[in-house]
Amino acid sequence: MKTNNKNEKNLIEVKENILVRFINLIKKRWLISGINTIILIAILIAVVIVINIIVESFNITPIDCTTTKEYTLTSESKERLSNINQKVNLYFVGYTDDAATYLFAKQYNKFNNEINIEIIDLNERTDFASKYNLTNGEVAIVVESNNKSKTILSDELYTYDSNYNTINITEEKITSAILNVTSEKIAKVYFLTGYSNYNMDSSGIMNYFAMYLKDEILEYENLDILVKGTIPEDCNTLVITTPIKDFDELTTNQIINYINNGGNILWLNASYSQKVELVNVNKILELYGLNGFDVGYIYETDQNKMIQGYPSFIVEDLGNTSIDKNLNKALLINATKININEEMQNNLNVKTEKIIKTSDESYFRKDISNTSVNTENDEKGSFIVGGIFTKNISGENEEEAEKKSKLIIYGENNFISDAQISSQIPPMIMIYNNKDLVLNSIAYLTDTNEDITIRKNYSQVSSFTATDGQKSIIMKIIFIIPIIIIIFGIIVWQIRRRKK
Repeated sequence: MKTNNKNEKNLIEVKENILVRFINLIKKRWLISGINTIILIAILIAVVIVINIIVESFNITPIDCTTTKEYTLTSESKERLSNINQKVNLYFVGYTDDAATYLFAKQYNKFNNEINIEIIDLNERTDFASKYNLTNGEVAIVVESNNKSKTILSDELYTYDSNYNTINITEEKITSAILNVTSEKIAKVYFLTGYSNYNMDSSGIMNYFAMYLKDEILEYENLDILVKGTIPEDCNTLVITTPIKDFDELTTNQIINYINNGGNILWLNASYSQKVELVNVNKILELYGLNGFDVGYIYETDQNKMIQGYPSFIVEDLGNTSIDKNLNKALLINATKININEEMQNNLNVKTEKIIKTSDESYFRKDISNTSVNTENDEKGSFIVGGIFTKNISGENEEEAEKKSKLIIYGENNFISDAQISSQIPPMIMIYNNKDLVLNSIAYLTDTNEDITIRKNYSQVSSFTATDGQKSIIMKIIFIIPIIIIIFGIIVWQIRRRKK
């Protein structure tokens, strides 16, 4: 009996010793290790916070890994904006301080301190919303300077190429807006109305063109000369689109006077499917040594110059003028040829620069009802579809300086329209370099050539679509590698534990 009591007493003592040792172990190892771990974590967090504060104070530009450097401010924008010496405010409405667009815009302030960047919360700034006509929840950038402002909505910062790849045009939008609000003189472009089906109003077929023009450093409006009575003196460029009826005498005389005073014209002329008497229209063309347009289309024979196998849907290389030196191709539908009268041009002192020229294997067909392969009746050879024609105009007396009138003319109008070849292909103006070609033409005529260079070239933009095999590899990388790392960590932990 005594032996049993003694054993029980010893057992209790052993248990108490084990409990004491366990508690001491917690105190000496676990508790101390835990405190050390907590302190170490706290130190690491503090270090990270301090590093972030220091890095943010330096305003370091994020590294841009995109092939087109779409998040890096181009040297052209820096050059154009470096001389700005007036306060410009970029208000980011609805953006957070970690938004990619906001971070990109901070580069403007980095190279020019006059350009300020600020995030605006409309909930706190109701006055701002009413001043710039913005609604709560709207995401936009307001560019303001000297009581002039321009608002850029967030969905205007992107467009699409011919393969439906998204293209970031933030830099073009912001740079153009800054130049717009800081420029002392804004170019004025007038679109002649009353003679064409191609117009800039909401019922027209050039709505995208109108949208893109808003991004340029200019103002534009429609002009009905019969109503206005004259071409305004502030007209830097007159745009004429495919006349389907002849000009009235008033319009004709006003355009002639405009040309003789050194006015510039952008002429977009789609092909004609039937003969139209355009005596006064042709009289204007003759001032630049050009004959009127013929009925008919240009066809290509090279499959590499066709879209979807249609010989009249042609892809042409661009020339090397100041307008298209940074561009490569344009897509044209049912284009017509520009008829140059060299003898007339020599007499009128007109200089020609070729922008678009078809291949030597192309042909011009007047009988558009004929769908067979080119015949002996078709005119074969290379044709000019786009060109710059500079007319030197002598002064009326020796004291008056010589003037120059420039005409840029394209034997195509659809290439800048909303027309689509098919529902799977974007509007014509978005394909290849069509948009930049027409915008560069206007910039050249309005004497704002520097604006030609601030549009990025996105011809190298490409998309990646993974195959089934590539998708399988990607999924393995995403899931299997982390599992392997976890298993490896457990094994290492067990080995270390046994060694202790």
